[in-house]
Amino acid sequence: MTIPLVLASGSKIRATLLRNAGVVFDTHIARVDEEAIKASLLAEDASPRDIADALAEAKARKIADKTPEALVIGCDQVLDFQGRLMSKPKSPDDALDQLQRMRNERHTLLSAAVIYEDRRPVWRHVGQARLRMRDASDAYLEGYVARNWESIRHAVGGYKLEEEGVRLFTRIDGDYFNVLGMPMLEMLAYLTLRGVLER
Repeated sequence: MTIPLVLASGSKIRATLLRNAGVVFDTHIARVDEEAIKASLLAEDASPRDIADALAEAKARKIADKTPEALVIGCDQVLDFQGRLMSKPKSPDDALDQLQRMRNERHTLLSAAVIYEDRRPVWRHVGQARLRMRDASDAYLEGYVARNWESIRHAVGGYKLEEEGVRLFTRIDGDYFNVLGMPMLEMLAYLTLRGVLER
């Protein structure tokens, strides 16, 4: 019997990654108060890695309660810049400020995935990628934000590497899928081992 697979996310890029890999799944958007979860964990001095994991689990748990017969994938991504958590920009000015602070510096993207089965977590992984941003001019960054705001407003750090954002960087260390927000290779390995995907 095939176990149904559910992605607890409205992320178009995550859905595209799974579809491109030949994975059959349904999508249910998990409505969780991400800001409240982050604030609570930050008050406890939780690490960015633990926050990414907790957010991914909250999303998986929310949908798993409604679809206990399925394997439910929850995902989240956070940006760790010098030990500080960065979020999706709230405005074009916020995006510009984030990019100006990160230019010519390194930061880390942490992409977490948690899989629930029968209302309990059965697998989890947090992948990471380290990126170095080039010393872009204010003029370029201002233009970049103006041209791309509608897309980057949904991205932590205010950029998308799969779009013009690639021009902001000089070096990337780590799995490209972790940059896009999903530890694909590790997750596909688990789903294959679990028998959801063909060996």
